[in-house]
Amino acid sequence: MSDGPFWLTVEQFSRLEPHLPRDTRGKPRADDRRVISGIVHVLKSGGRWVAAPAVYGPRKTLYNRFVRWAAKGVWENIFQALAAAGGPPSQVMIDSTAVRAHRSVAGGKGGSAPRPLAGRGADEPPKSTP
Repeated sequence: MSDGPFWLTVEQFSRLEPHLPRDTRGKPRADDRRVISGIVHVLKSGGRWVAAPAVYGPRKTLYNRFVRWAAKGVWENIFQALAAAGGPPSQVMIDSTAVRAHRSVAGGKGGSAPRPLAGRGADEPPKSTP
């Protein structure tokens, strides 16, 4: 993946647009193509929402739109519609190689310092003496 920003093409966005929610109230949504491109960029890069490039707009907008649409089932509907449309498997499959581990998975709390085993009772002396 390149380090540059990701942008949906006009054709790609036109396939997504019919599946986007229309029941919005109040202030009109920001540019959907820009925001969805930003969401895809963050998900593809595995980075944090706060690290999203500014070209996609406010980071809070990206996060809020992703979370709200996930709760409403919008993303699931989009994935189902795109998968039902057919096409080469490389375009419709979700592969486990795209799943990234959380940044804290590398080590437990406190690092790799040796810890005493829990095998002895609290009132027993240590088995080795210095």
